[in-house]
Amino acid sequence: MNKILSTLLLSIIMAGVSYGQPQKDEFAMIRQTLNYYLIGGTNNDFETLSKAFHKDATMKFFGEEYKSVNAREFFKKGMKPGPAQQRETAIISIDVSGNAADAKLKITYDTFTFYDYMQLLKIEGEWMIVGKIFYKDSK
Repeated sequence: MNKILSTLLLSIIMAGVSYGQPQKDEFAMIRQTLNYYLIGGTNNDFETLSKAFHKDATMKFFGEEYKSVNAREFFKKGMKPGPAQQRETAIISIDVSGNAADAKLKITYDTFTFYDYMQLLKIEGEWMIVGKIFYKDSK
């Protein structure tokens, strides 16, 4: 009886672990979306970068004043074709709960670093960035 009870208890625990944590492929899909943003930005490639963002995604930031803009429109206006940018990129963290996730990215240039905080939703089977806030740290 103890063996049956132990097996049943272990099965319940393992089921909770597998359902309570995102599958590895969810993280891979999120990383792919984030890499569209990072690689597209590094290579000044709007077509690649735009794959990461939902059409209604917002970007909010504070410089001299608070601003909220459509992320895709912002990058489309500001991105000019040219040689790849000299920068290092990293995905620092990803946190997933069901169909919602957030991620922290670090983009380092010679004289400053961006810390991007991305909010993602899984929409129709695809992870999309729906919101971005960032901080620019001048060295």
